[in-house]
Amino acid sequence: MHPRLNLSTALLLTVPPLLWAGNAVVGRLVRAWMPPMSLNLARWAIALLILLPLAGSIFRRGSGLWASWRRFALLGLLGVGLYNSLQYLALQSSTPINVTLVASSMPVWMLLVGALFFGANIRPRQVIGAVLSIGGVLLVLSRGEWRHLLALHLVPGDLFMIAATISFSFYSWLLTQAKEPEQIRRDWTAYLLAQIAFGVLWSSVFTAGEWALGDPHIAWSWRLAAALLYIALGPAIIAYRCWGAGVQRAGPTIAGFFSNLTPLFAAMLSSAFLGEIPHLYHAAAFALIVGGIVFSSRH
Repeated sequence: MHPRLNLSTALLLTVPPLLWAGNAVVGRLVRAWMPPMSLNLARWAIALLILLPLAGSIFRRGSGLWASWRRFALLGLLGVGLYNSLQYLALQSSTPINVTLVASSMPVWMLLVGALFFGANIRPRQVIGAVLSIGGVLLVLSRGEWRHLLALHLVPGDLFMIAATISFSFYSWLLTQAKEPEQIRRDWTAYLLAQIAFGVLWSSVFTAGEWALGDPHIAWSWRLAAALLYIALGPAIIAYRCWGAGVQRAGPTIAGFFSNLTPLFAAMLSSAFLGEIPHLYHAAAFALIVGGIVFSSRH
């Protein structure tokens, strides 16, 4: 049976990009209230507490979690600890529009990581698509002025987001290797909670380093509390659930195109809440990135 895309499935696949764009905007908004590593730790600690009553049985002896603890520790490091910490770190110096556009190069990095480390084959069409997408990323990094590339005109946030995207590419490839117990993999709450549990441990180490090496501070307020609740409930839990259900209905290929709505939503939300107006080069970069992904995905 071929996967079909109907209205309800399209809505399921549209919710995650909207929430992920909101995550980028919130991360930029609260950058002066809470340091990035601490923000990531708080986000996933809240998500863990929310999921604990639903799937806390995985921590019991014999659940299968402890037999695969090394795998979940690695998934938690790449998908929860490194990726999200680097994204919030990127938002300290880069805008949500730039961050989400750079993240739209994810299929390109997945292609390279798959070929170099997981034995995946690369087709000529995929190489052409990768060149187009990388061109879009370079356009963002140069701020629309190609001469800036010659002068290495980059902000740290762009580089942090590239590192985050590479980390998530390794994470995504590891997800294709089903080595964990079947009873955990079948239950999305248990599967996510297992990763979050180890991710919180990694995030705690990063946060401890942040406080030991720097002089961070937290400006507690009801606005920060609301932001933390949003990024824990929305991008961390609801988006994962909607995305998983949508992929099961439509398949990963169709679903992949919806993920590239994130920069568009980020531009709209940034304009509404941060006053950061998109530029013409953002539209051109978005067209190049999506064009490359569409071209490389066609048979």
